[in-house]
Amino acid sequence: MQDRIVIVGAGQAGAQVAQSLRMGGFEGEVVLIGDEPHPPYQRPPLSKKHLAGAIEDEALHLRPAAFYEQNRIECRFDVKVTGIDRAARELALSDGETVSYDRLVLATGTRPRTLSLPGAELAGVVSLRTIADVEAMRPVLLRPGRIAIVGAGYIGLEVAAVARSLGHEVVVVEAQDRVMKRVVSPALSAFFEDLHRKNGVELMLGTGISGFAGDETGQVRGVLLADGQEIACDLALVAVGAAPNDELAAAAGLDVDDGILVDGAGQTSDPAIYAAGDCTRFFSGRYGRSIRLESVQNAIDQAKAVAAALTGAEEDYDPVPWFWSDQYAIKLQIAGLSDGYDETRVVGDPAEGGGFYVAYLADGRLIAADSVNHPRSHMMARRAIGKPFTDDLLPAA
Repeated sequence: MQDRIVIVGAGQAGAQVAQSLRMGGFEGEVVLIGDEPHPPYQRPPLSKKHLAGAIEDEALHLRPAAFYEQNRIECRFDVKVTGIDRAARELALSDGETVSYDRLVLATGTRPRTLSLPGAELAGVVSLRTIADVEAMRPVLLRPGRIAIVGAGYIGLEVAAVARSLGHEVVVVEAQDRVMKRVVSPALSAFFEDLHRKNGVELMLGTGISGFAGDETGQVRGVLLADGQEIACDLALVAVGAAPNDELAAAAGLDVDDGILVDGAGQTSDPAIYAAGDCTRFFSGRYGRSIRLESVQNAIDQAKAVAAALTGAEEDYDPVPWFWSDQYAIKLQIAGLSDGYDETRVVGDPAEGGGFYVAYLADGRLIAADSVNHPRSHMMARRAIGKPFTDDLLPAA
């Protein structure tokens, strides 16, 4: 049966589902709905080359507009889905219209976590997730200034590197005692702390904030620290992680738990509704637990699995996750998930400035590897995750 498949979310995952459906021979109707005015685009460059002004909006687009027309993918952009009527198999849109579906795919992604603190509503207190967010930051970045960044994760440090390359003063405030603590080992944290300090970034670690201060015009003028200090700034970026957009699913009665719960085929608790990408949570036999991944790899690969399942394939999605981060001339590539490691092996000398990597072990098996300017170890690690660690499992630095 060639029915009507509607995809909610026009990001990397939603676009990939639509594309893979057509590549897989699906001849029914495909409708792609997105709440931004732009066609599907890449998000990783937003905190890197796009923020720096090195690439324009159009260069971010995953496909030219003609692709969707040629592949009979009906696109409805700049409109939000406000509700799902599962019994009627119908979506309510923010413009008052309704859209019917035979099968539905939720690819709603994530949103930046916010801080419920005084002054968070001030102009110049921003997050970074969309093209519009970059456009809001650009006026400040075009003139010399001081940028405060709350959060020393990937996004915060990537923006710090770009801001320093543009000549801005940068201060990063982080509640944890080291940068990227949630995702990397102490050795990696020390390397990136040293990298940013050498490039002129002021790092305030183990430091909480109590709010933001503004001037008489309602523009942010500083970040208020928990000890009462005020850190002056012209722009304050809040980069404290992302939350899954699972409210639409929850309101429709689907099972959610910090993400839309799906099986290996991407199917939700409703057999007619699937989900893919950052908004989902699924069980990984590889890691023995439920996981939610925020990465381009997951968005693409899970979307392909969902499209395959929609066209009749038996799918059991359980990937080796991988991620990357560009900071200055350094490329960090991560394979696997390091949560639960009991041992690390550092191969190579970070102090020498060349490539090195950190292998994460649990019960003697490789569960993850962080490679710094060392692509060969990254590619080998993606094939070696789960294997007993031996001296020849990964290359020498």
